[in-house]
Amino acid sequence: MPIVQMLLLGFIVFSITTLLYFVPIGMWIQGIVSLGLGRIRIVDLIRMRLRKISPRLVTDGVINLHKAGLPHITTDMLETHFLAGGNVQNIVSALIAADKANIKLPFETATAIDLAGRDVKEAVQTSVYPKVINAPKEGYLAAVAKDGIELKARARVTVRTNIPGLVGGATDDTIIARVGEGIVSAIGSATNYSKVLENPDNISRAVLDKGLDAGTAFEILSIDIADLDVGKNIGASLQADQAEADLRVAQAKAETRRAMAVAEEQEMTAKTQEMKAKVVEAESEVPRAMAHAFREGNMGIMDYYKMENIKSDTTMRESIADTGTESNTEENDD
Repeated sequence: MPIVQMLLLGFIVFSITTLLYFVPIGMWIQGIVSLGLGRIRIVDLIRMRLRKISPRLVTDGVINLHKAGLPHITTDMLETHFLAGGNVQNIVSALIAADKANIKLPFETATAIDLAGRDVKEAVQTSVYPKVINAPKEGYLAAVAKDGIELKARARVTVRTNIPGLVGGATDDTIIARVGEGIVSAIGSATNYSKVLENPDNISRAVLDKGLDAGTAFEILSIDIADLDVGKNIGASLQADQAEADLRVAQAKAETRRAMAVAEEQEMTAKTQEMKAKVVEAESEVPRAMAHAFREGNMGIMDYYKMENIKSDTTMRESIADTGTESNTEENDD
């Protein structure tokens, strides 16, 4: 008999525990006390358990929103957002913060932002308390003024969230890229780097006037040049590189002309040798012609001797002329 009583007692405890789990009477009573009868029904709490929705999360959210002055948001709306994969607690906190800060944030917009993967609570906080973005995130932006001097700049951009543009709007990276492009353009437009150093706020004004926050999730409040340093003389470096390149081109052209001259000289030498060969060939024909003349009777022995005498006389005269030239040269040297 005691065993049966223990089993019966265990069954009763299990039944009561199961009943209280699926029928959260405590939360129902809390809802009646906080919101009044009919605001949170016991049937809704049981349905949440069956659909694997945390009744505590939804109940606390509706109570907090009601106490904050947002009674139009019901349990069904929070349940739907929970089932869609949203963060109910973030939605509740963001709606309350936006209402207290007089920021227009409809429930549909808040859920869309949350389901898009954005932190809607952080977005509202940034809208109330602007944040600062470094442009670039690390290092410096390098730009060259018209006089060829490089300037390295770093800016701090103060932005606040633009709630209507948060869905589909560009993120921080777009703001950083646009501000960087604007700074480089402003420095590049300066005629002299010293003018940029004297008035760095001119860069800020030039960048702000371009409306860089269009199509983004932020509104740019200010752009401050945090650091501005002088870099290399890029213009002089480029001129030096150009001069060196021109020198190499001139050297290459001179080498080409020298090679062409050497080739032409070698060609002339070959032609000279060819002419000498032709002379030797022609001289070799002289004995044949003389023999033929002897055979034909066109030339006699006396004619041959006269020709040899003339040759000897010519050779002697050339020898005397060469000797006289050498003597005059030696006298001039002395």
